[in-house]
Amino acid sequence: GIVLELLKEAMVSKLGDTKGFLIDGYPQELKDAEEFESKVGEPKLVLCLDCSAETMGSRLLTRNQSSQNSGNTETTEERIESYYQASNPLIAYYESKTQLCKVN
Repeated sequence: GIVLELLKEAMVSKLGDTKGFLIDGYPQELKDAEEFESKVGEPKLVLCLDCSAETMGSRLLTRNQSSQNSGNTETTEERIESYYQASNPLIAYYESKTQLCKVN
């Protein structure tokens, strides 16, 4: 709710100054997408940066090391699994609406 309200507020304030908006990392779950569409509108295009679980794991581990975070391989695997559980229904939703563009 709060993230969507902040996004909507920011978008409305720039409506006359832009051709569109690029929103990074939102929505993360199907319920967020449905709420966005009901309160703001349907997106014209959704980009999905598609990479393998191995690539995501490598990047997360590198980020954890550079931030001196105590994340390990098991935690990273749990984060990736959680990502897939949330994003797969979202990706299928946008694919069914032909708004999804996967970028490898």
